[in-house]
Amino acid sequence: MGSGIPEGFVDLQAVVPDLLVDLAYLGRDNFVGAPIDGYHEAVCLLSRPAAEALAGVQQHLAGFGFGLKVFDAYRPARAVAHFLRWAADPADEARKADYYPHLPKAELFSRGYLAERSGHSRGSTLDLTIVDRASGAELAMGTAFDWFGEESWPGTLTVAAEARANRLMLRQVMAEAGFLPNEQEWWHFTLAAEPWPDTYFDFPVRRP
Repeated sequence: MGSGIPEGFVDLQAVVPDLLVDLAYLGRDNFVGAPIDGYHEAVCLLSRPAAEALAGVQQHLAGFGFGLKVFDAYRPARAVAHFLRWAADPADEARKADYYPHLPKAELFSRGYLAERSGHSRGSTLDLTIVDRASGAELAMGTAFDWFGEESWPGTLTVAAEARANRLMLRQVMAEAGFLPNEQEWWHFTLAAEPWPDTYFDFPVRRP
């Protein structure tokens, strides 16, 4: 594959029909409040096995009038380094009210909301939600993507019943396709049989 992208990675939208993509770290609408290092184009890259498994999820949901929207997939190691630099600056809390109003910024890593080495960099982890297929509107999940706090835990009772049901639906369809959940983030899933479990890639996100 060209553009310095290793063999075995694919463009998710080329594999998953009608997939919606809203790449949070390409622009400024994220918890840092700035474009994140390594994100060059609005494309979601993922290992082929993970992408093919996700295509099965999309096909299943389509039968019920639903679909998927992806916020992030493969994440370069340089993006994680950007998060680390941001976390080390206590004065930069421009997006605190929107993403972590109840937590000290200094505790985001120690509490597990951010990691010094991200599973996303291994190429088989992604962040996503369910949408209404006709309108593209996201189903109610109780919090926005990247909300840091107990409200984002899949097992919490602090969100409305509708959101809990929608989270359970997402978790079930992803589990049936071979993905493992994250117990602090309802949107976060990793392919159980990921092809590169010990490799952290750092090539930039751009079209193949």
